[in-house]
Amino acid sequence: MDNTKLEQQRKFAEVVEALREQPLVSHGGEVNNRFGSSALKVNGKIFAMVSSAGEFVVKLPRQRVQELVASKAGTKFQAGMGRPMQEWLSLRSDSEQEWLPLAREALRFVGGNS
Repeated sequence: MDNTKLEQQRKFAEVVEALREQPLVSHGGEVNNRFGSSALKVNGKIFAMVSSAGEFVVKLPRQRVQELVASKAGTKFQAGMGRPMQEWLSLRSDSEQEWLPLAREALRFVGGNS
C-alpha cells in the first residue's frame, strides 16, 4: 500500500474516532471490496467513507458539492456507474479541506439536522 493510501486511512480513522460516539452513528469496520463497507453511517445511511481508490468521500447538499468542486477542493464522486453523483464529493488528495468539519457537515445533512 502506498503512503498516500496509508495517510488517507489514518486521517479517516481520526474522523471515525471523533464521530463514532455521536447518536445513531455507526462504523462499518474493516475495508473490503463492498461499497461502503468501512463507511460512517447515521441511521444506516452512509455519510462519509474512503473509496476503494483511497479518496475521502462525503454526502453533502448538491449546492455545497458544486461550491467545493468550483473551488477545486474535490470532484463529484463516481461509484463506478459512469456518471458523477450530485450529492457526493470526493476530495482531491492534495485538497487543503479539513476532513472532520466536512464529515460533521455530512453527518448533519444525512442525519436530518441541517
